[in-house]
Amino acid sequence: MSAPMDLETFIKRWQENTGGAERANFPLFMNELCEVLGLPRPDTASKDTENNAYVFERAVTFREAGDRTGHGRIDLYKKGCFVLEAKQSVKRISQKKPDNQEDLFLASDDKGHAKRADRRWDVLMMNARRQAEEYAKALPTADGWPPFILVCDVGYCIEVYADFSGQGKNYSQFPDRRGYRIYLEDLRNAGIRDRLKAIWEAPKSLDPTAKAVRASREIARRLAEVSKSLEAAKHDPEEVAAFLMRCLFTMFAEDMDLLPADSFKTMLKGCKEKPETFAPMVSQLWEAMDKGNFAYGIAAKVRRFNGNLFANSRVFDLDREEIGELYHAADADWTEVDPSIFGTLLEQALSPGERSKLGAHYTPRAYVERLVIATIMEPLQEDWRNVRNTAERLVSERQNDEAVAVVRAFHETLFNTRVLDPACGTGNFLYVSLELMKRLEGEVLEALLDLGGQEALAGLDRHEVDPHQFLGLELNHRARHIAELVLWIGFLQWHKRNKGGLPSDPVLRDYGNIRQGDAVLTWDGYPVPKIVDGRETYPNARRPDWPEAEFIVGNPPFIAGQDFREEFGDGYAEVLWNVYPDISGGADIVVYWWDRAAELLTQNKTKLRRFGFVTTNSITQIFNRRIIAKHLSAKKPVSIIMAIADHPWYKGKDSAAVRIAMSVAEAGSVVGVLKTVVAETALDTDEPQISFSDDFGLINSDFSVGIDVTKAVILQANKGIAHDGVKFHGKGFAITKAVAERFGFGTDDKAKTVLKPYINGGDLTGRNRGKFTIDLFGKSEIEVRAEFPEIYQYLLSTVKIQRDKTANYSTSNDVKEYALKWWLFGKPREEMRPAIKNMGIIPLR
Repeated sequence: MSAPMDLETFIKRWQENTGGAERANFPLFMNELCEVLGLPRPDTASKDTENNAYVFERAVTFREAGDRTGHGRIDLYKKGCFVLEAKQSVKRISQKKPDNQEDLFLASDDKGHAKRADRRWDVLMMNARRQAEEYAKALPTADGWPPFILVCDVGYCIEVYADFSGQGKNYSQFPDRRGYRIYLEDLRNAGIRDRLKAIWEAPKSLDPTAKAVRASREIARRLAEVSKSLEAAKHDPEEVAAFLMRCLFTMFAEDMDLLPADSFKTMLKGCKEKPETFAPMVSQLWEAMDKGNFAYGIAAKVRRFNGNLFANSRVFDLDREEIGELYHAADADWTEVDPSIFGTLLEQALSPGERSKLGAHYTPRAYVERLVIATIMEPLQEDWRNVRNTAERLVSERQNDEAVAVVRAFHETLFNTRVLDPACGTGNFLYVSLELMKRLEGEVLEALLDLGGQEALAGLDRHEVDPHQFLGLELNHRARHIAELVLWIGFLQWHKRNKGGLPSDPVLRDYGNIRQGDAVLTWDGYPVPKIVDGRETYPNARRPDWPEAEFIVGNPPFIAGQDFREEFGDGYAEVLWNVYPDISGGADIVVYWWDRAAELLTQNKTKLRRFGFVTTNSITQIFNRRIIAKHLSAKKPVSIIMAIADHPWYKGKDSAAVRIAMSVAEAGSVVGVLKTVVAETALDTDEPQISFSDDFGLINSDFSVGIDVTKAVILQANKGIAHDGVKFHGKGFAITKAVAERFGFGTDDKAKTVLKPYINGGDLTGRNRGKFTIDLFGKSEIEVRAEFPEIYQYLLSTVKIQRDKTANYSTSNDVKEYALKWWLFGKPREEMRPAIKNMGIIPLR
């Protein structure tokens, strides 16, 4: 048995033997590469395709136009790892070139890489990538989407693309634009060899998410300790939050080489020994960062940051322990922070009510990415495919300048594409949108470089996808500032990783892209209501304008219709319902966002292309789906192009209980994909795993495909037999079993006549919650007070107070009637009761 081939022999052998037939050379090249990397060679292919988990020529079947199917073979496949498509550029292109045409690989650059004098090489590699994506799509559902796609120019280089989301919708350059091409001589770098080995053996280990989550959580924990100490000293929480955000960005700037290496950390170390120096030194540093002046504490002139972050340089006096916490936070690797969750963790760290939950639950990036890809990236990727096809045609016609112009025009479109989150919180949806659009921009810039060299990139410095395009509306003042910070951290991280440098001064810019405000209601004098006769009024109440955008995406508040009064107050709730007369008062608040976005989507000359929202999973219930149905069946309809009716949301031990829905819509009558969760595991980890089945067709308002049962009409034959159940119109009627037992259930036969099991559809089809209800139908107020004094007092202090407040603001006769008979259900369904007399339950809608 011969000794394994050494690295230098391998490199020399293939550099001297470019060309030849791809099919002959590729298996030999890959086998020898595996040998050099210490990896097992591919297995012998078996007759049973499903068992071919690591083989050359893996067979796949994919759908073509209509009902036809096509067949193909993946050059090299490893289940759960990669699809690899191979090409042999020199031989293939030289066979087609005219006489006297210069060779494809005419010369070498200073690294020995071939200069692409003939742009057909880039077309060849792009087509190979596209073929690899089609093969990945054609794999059996059981195999899942591979995290990597590899494109190999045999004996020359391997291009690496990754998508860790498990969706196969956003393969992008990995690890970044500067490093996604691995040339033969790059294998001398041990880090690159380790990366390739990991793609073969442990691809998920290359997902930066887990490492970033750990770094983000640790930093947030340190900041939480300082925040807690300052709040204990009675400092204003908002000023504390602003101070700590300046601290954390200074730490980030240091690790990004925006400040001299270790300069802030060294300053903090000195301040631990002399705490009295902390406030003056840090304050002067921040003043210098705001103006771009000399900072005495770090003995250096610093760059100009601006952006309003350092316009206020207030610093709190800290003791040795608190400065120590900042020092340890500064010692973390800030380049690894994941902005997609850092905003949430920071908000938890700075909020006394949320601090105990720090890191215990947040929305995993994969969940956010699922919606952002469907809403924003799918149409942009389709646009880019069309542009690439046009550019390839122009190159084949020897119109390189025109090809450059087409690609530059697409880059300009990307630069002007705006994304709006009208309830942006701490900016996680906006950041993920920014990052995914930056990845696409990286491909566009690479294509420009390939087509026209550095000249094609002229004038694009700071003319790039950046935070100015990502717009937000947010009520919470602190969350708004965190969102701005999160976008800038993410943008600067990407800039350094992919461009090898940092943008020109000012480093930060005040775009005003995140506005503080209410997304569904405004009035004259906003945000302060006008008090008239002791009551809040909202003069000229109306819907606020939303910033114009090409895409809308986000996660509106999860507040049920019956909770509006408690959450917002009676005055606001009544005005909201008056401003939106088409939306039932029982609808969840997310419906107001859905309704507004659908309206914008169908306006004349709208720029909006798609919107996507996370909503409560009750979105398909009748009060909510009425609004969706209205837009689906309108004269100018919208269509749901992606929907998930039931999806876990938070990371945490109770995450399975927090269920949401997702929906993405665009104008017109369009077929969509309904995704159904078929398996979910590891929900309490940083890498939850969720599998889906897909159904295609027109999606109905109840998130079904096929016959729209929501349009079914009432059957006259059911009159007197079928009923829609009682309605409480008061939260106090639903009680736990423990409360029911306190009122005598199980021990007092008389109490048992008014304390009954409360069962809804979820109790019948899932786990019974064990709820009870107080049903006093047929009894007067005097009878209730005499026979059930404890129950009377309980309802007096819960239901009556709420109904009285509601009646004060409402003009509805029904509402006033409910207030007069406060001890009874609002809709008792007298005609239904004889039919269920012996069942002992009150079925609810």
